[in-house]
Amino acid sequence: MILDGQAPAAIDQAVQALAAGGLVAFPTETVYGLGADAGSDAAVAGIFAAKGRPSDHPLIVHVADAAAVTHFAAAVPPVAQRLMAAFWPGPLTLILPRRPGVASASAGGQDSIGLRCPAHPVAHALLTACARHQPPVAGLAGPSANRFGRVSPTTAAHVAQEFGDTLLVLDGGACQVGIESAIVDCTRGMPVLLRPGVLTRERIEQAAGEPLRLPGEMAAPDPRASGTLEAHYAPNAKVRLMDGRSLRTALDVLGNDAATIAVYARTPVRNRACRLRRMPDDAAETARQLFAVLREFDEAGVRLIWVEAPPDDPEWDGVRDRLRRAAAA
Repeated sequence: MILDGQAPAAIDQAVQALAAGGLVAFPTETVYGLGADAGSDAAVAGIFAAKGRPSDHPLIVHVADAAAVTHFAAAVPPVAQRLMAAFWPGPLTLILPRRPGVASASAGGQDSIGLRCPAHPVAHALLTACARHQPPVAGLAGPSANRFGRVSPTTAAHVAQEFGDTLLVLDGGACQVGIESAIVDCTRGMPVLLRPGVLTRERIEQAAGEPLRLPGEMAAPDPRASGTLEAHYAPNAKVRLMDGRSLRTALDVLGNDAATIAVYARTPVRNRACRLRRMPDDAAETARQLFAVLREFDEAGVRLIWVEAPPDDPEWDGVRDRLRRAAAA
């Protein structure tokens, strides 16, 4: 059931459903999330069941503001405080030490927890209303509102395609960022970039006031985090990354036999048999439309999706990460 997320009555209905242990899909600036009361292990179990997601794979908890962090985090290191001041609300998740006895299921049983304050008015209205409810719902566990490992949803209609009419979905329009948040681990003395997003490594380092390490560079193992499996974000069709010249040559060779192939590329192609969408030259615009394009290709029934590899520039790191994982599925 899709409701207008800007309607106060819809927010009230969603809060009541969440307070009762139910699930509600809600928009963020990145993708739509499948929300449940982060403090209720029973409610969070509903997310894992609906998505078909392993229960030891942690969820990101969404909070209304930085003040709500202390409900879930045992400590907030100075680097995390600087990053929150710079980028919250916004597309950045911070991994922090978890308060014992709080949100264990949301954290996948780990002693750390991922927290984010989203920059979407509907998400903010929902989270604020949840926090004011009696008893309060301090935060919402909210992984992407899709089946586990599949393409993330960026519209309310995408969510309904995944879960049908029984799920309450707050419609907030198309997501403006389009790919999931960057994730920075702040639990080990030095910040570690576990997942890139639209925020570049340089921007995060400037706000942090220190360099970011990358996964595997620290002595201690990286914590499990959302969206970091090798194969993820995958459509039904097989995704293949190719350089522009190889893609164009392959299409020229195939000719009319390319009818079952979809192409997402910046390089002009001559083949008219394939289903073609031009990839924007701008990384942010590509991120905004990426998941919607992959879903569009799936709906067209193509068997293969050929994607031109993004430029090797920092602005494209988030898009490159999502495409690499989609191609690995």
